[in-house]
Amino acid sequence: MRPATDADFQAIYEMAKLTGGGFTNLPADRGALVEKLVRSDKAFAAEPGEPQDDLFLMVLENAATGQIRGTCQIFSKVGSEWPFYSYRMSILTQTSKALGKTFRNETLTLCTDFEGCSEVGGLFLHPAERDGGLGMLLARSRYLFIKLNRSRFGDTTLAELRGVIDESGGSPFWDGIAGRFFGMGFHEADEFNAMHGTQFIADLMPRTPIYVSMLPDSARAVIGVPHPSGRAAMKMLEGEGFEFHRYVDIFDGGPTMSAATDEIRSIRESRELTISGIHGGVRGQPTMLAAGHLASFRCGYAKVETLGDEASIDAETAERLHLQPGDIVVAMGR
Repeated sequence: MRPATDADFQAIYEMAKLTGGGFTNLPADRGALVEKLVRSDKAFAAEPGEPQDDLFLMVLENAATGQIRGTCQIFSKVGSEWPFYSYRMSILTQTSKALGKTFRNETLTLCTDFEGCSEVGGLFLHPAERDGGLGMLLARSRYLFIKLNRSRFGDTTLAELRGVIDESGGSPFWDGIAGRFFGMGFHEADEFNAMHGTQFIADLMPRTPIYVSMLPDSARAVIGVPHPSGRAAMKMLEGEGFEFHRYVDIFDGGPTMSAATDEIRSIRESRELTISGIHGGVRGQPTMLAAGHLASFRCGYAKVETLGDEASIDAETAERLHLQPGDIVVAMGR
C-alpha cells in the first residue's frame, strides 16, 4: 500500500469501471478521478496539523509486477465543503386515548450528525485478487495510516456501505423516496453527487421526517441492508469495532457504520516497533507493517522477528517499505 500518484490514474479508472455503479467514492468518470488525484496530492504534501477537508487516495501495488490491484480512500473531515447528509432512523410513538391504541412509527430524518468526523471508503480490490488477505491489507492500512498521522483525523470515524442495487442498476430506496423529488434516476443522481457534491440534496429534499410505513415495500426492504458484495466489508468493519447506529445513506439506504477513532481495533491493538536489524532468514510470523508519514507512507505484509519493542526484517521488506535500522513502524498481526 502506498499513496496514489498521477501514474496510477488509468489503473484506478479501470477498477472504477468494474464497480458496477453505486460506488460514489470511486466513480467511473475521468474528470472526477483526476480531481481526486489532485486533491490527494495536496493532502499528502500538506504540513501536519488539525483535520482539514483532505482526501488521501492510496493504491495496492503488486511489488513483483508493478500492477495496481486495489485502492482505498480516507477523508479526514467530512462536511467541510459540502454538508454530509444521512438519514437518521427513529421511532415516533403516538397514543390515542379515544381509540385506546398506541402506534409506533419508524421515521427517516435528514441530518448532518456526522459533520466533522473522518471517513474511510472507496475500498475496491480487483476481482482476480480476492484471496490471500489482500482485502484486509487494504482495509487495515487505512487505520494504520490514521494512527501514524493521528492529528489529521477526527475523534469519530465512519464508513458508508453501498446499499442494494437492482439488476438494472437502480436503487429501490432512491426510487421510493428521493427519486420522487428530484426527477432523476439513481444512476444519474449518484454520478452528479460524485462530481458536484450534495448541495442539491439540501435544495430539494423535504426536511420533515419521512414515515417508513408510507414507502413501497421494495424501499422498506433494503433500508440499512448492505449490497451483497459489501457483506464481507461489513464483517471486517464490525471486527474493527464499527457499529450500526441506525444511520443510512440518503441515496441507496445502505448502512453507515461508525466507531470512536482511538477504539478502532487496528489503531488500539497495533504496536510501535523499532527496526533493530535487516538480514536474511527472518522466520517470524507474517505481520502487517506500516511506516512513514503522509507521502512516505507504506504498508505491507512481512515476516518479522520481534524482541520486546524491537523488530528484525529482511532486506526485501526494508526496500519495499523504505526502512532502515532505527526507523519506527506500526505492526499488526494478521
